[in-house]
Amino acid sequence: MEGSIVDLSKYRYQSAEEDLTASKTLLNAGQYKASVNRSYYALFHTLRAVTALDGFDSSKHSGIIAFFNRTYVKEGVFDKSLSKFIDLSFRLREKADYQDFVVITKEQAEEQYNKAEQLMLVVKPYLEKQWEKE
Repeated sequence: MEGSIVDLSKYRYQSAEEDLTASKTLLNAGQYKASVNRSYYALFHTLRAVTALDGFDSSKHSGIIAFFNRTYVKEGVFDKSLSKFIDLSFRLREKADYQDFVVITKEQAEEQYNKAEQLMLVVKPYLEKQWEKE
């Protein structure tokens, strides 16, 4: 069964909420690398919830991020500070997932979690407004 673009956007945002919850659980368990991963995916699924409303998707994370920055940050829908955090989050997650002998500190994991949570809080009102329009 296929749903609407709004259904897809809501589904992606729900996935983001689940990832953020998982990140917090992992953070509390001292699993900092895994927490960073889930925080990043909370952020990423939030971006995909937004881009779904434009009918845009990409097989590459960089494609989603570039589209979001070009369409929403550059156009002033969201503050430029989000762009910097998204980039840092992407890089930290790649480092944690793919580099050997990487140590992620509790502070880094907490910061990643807090920024992902903040991004979601900033984006949610925009999404809710768009969902009502459709």
